[in-house]
Amino acid sequence: MYLINSYSFGGGAAVDPDAQAFITAASITDPTQQSAIDTLVTDLKGYGVWTKMKAIYPFVGGTASSHKFNLKDPRDLDAAFRLVFNGGITHDANGITGNGVNSYADTQIALNTLSRDDNSGGIYSRSDLIGGADFGIYNSTGNGSFQSSIKTSNIWYSRNGSTNVNALSNTDSRGFFQITRRNSSQYVKAKNTTKSTTSQVATDTFTNTEIIPICALRTSGTITSYTSRNYAFQYIGNSSLSDTELDNMYTAVQAFNTTLSRNV
Repeated sequence: MYLINSYSFGGGAAVDPDAQAFITAASITDPTQQSAIDTLVTDLKGYGVWTKMKAIYPFVGGTASSHKFNLKDPRDLDAAFRLVFNGGITHDANGITGNGVNSYADTQIALNTLSRDDNSGGIYSRSDLIGGADFGIYNSTGNGSFQSSIKTSNIWYSRNGSTNVNALSNTDSRGFFQITRRNSSQYVKAKNTTKSTTSQVATDTFTNTEIIPICALRTSGTITSYTSRNYAFQYIGNSSLSDTELDNMYTAVQAFNTTLSRNV
């Protein structure tokens, strides 16, 4: 038995209030989904990364009306960074899937609200598909680039604080991909628990006021690089993550998706 109003499931431990706020806002009634959300929140808090997150999109509930909510602030407002879906995005129990033609989700997060030298972002892909960007901003004038494109001809392309592309070999775009910049010179990428640290000097200013999209790339004000990959989780952090915290994020998100039977 689960009781939303009493903040408990089956007479067990009380549900975390932040998890409960999301459950209520997103109208999550399935006990397994409720429990997965509660565990995710308590795990992220236990690992000390909850406060480093600006927005968390767990894509749980199976509908556009449930997928739009930000776990950190589940108000139905632009100011709470709830998603606005555009084009033909598919919503189901596995998350969101772009159509590769005209679909994307605006996070309402302007790039200039992030610190160029202290940020993070990640996305959990369930599709091994070439083409398109997964989330981000690219601006060739140097006023802000923050991007992950996890499979383009077997390469993972990304930018963070620089117009220069950072590329790694990547033959499978399924998994949890994260990027973080810890200072003006250290940029780290992680796929699951495998990390690569690059001494890439930040050259952008992060004065770009454009909104960060998911399932596409906003390039100097124009939406481009639409993708048709399926995503089960996405986050944008307002702080950098250590190597341990990147691993802990993977552990928490993988456990969350495993509970929902959509892990890869």
